[in-house]
Amino acid sequence: MNLLLIGLTIGVLGKIMLGIAVLRVHLGILHEHHIDNVVLRSIKREQTVTLIGLLLIVVGYLFEMFFYTGTLSFLCEIAECFIEIAAPAVQ
Repeated sequence: MNLLLIGLTIGVLGKIMLGIAVLRVHLGILHEHHIDNVVLRSIKREQTVTLIGLLLIVVGYLFEMFFYTGTLSFLCEIAECFIEIAAPAVQ
């Protein structure tokens, strides 16, 4: 795995961690009953948008991995992936 893929992976993990932190904060606020219904509806809407955003980050990462490596390397055996990745360089 080259530095670009390592960087993409670290970036995606950071974005996912940030999204999870936002969801946890919103969950804590939802359990607080001193907030009016307008705020609670807004928080629930933000949770939905955050979950969609996390899904898009993961799908985008899969597309990037496929673009840069020609395979989804975590779905194949190590030897297969090495052959698939190294094959274009040999040609």
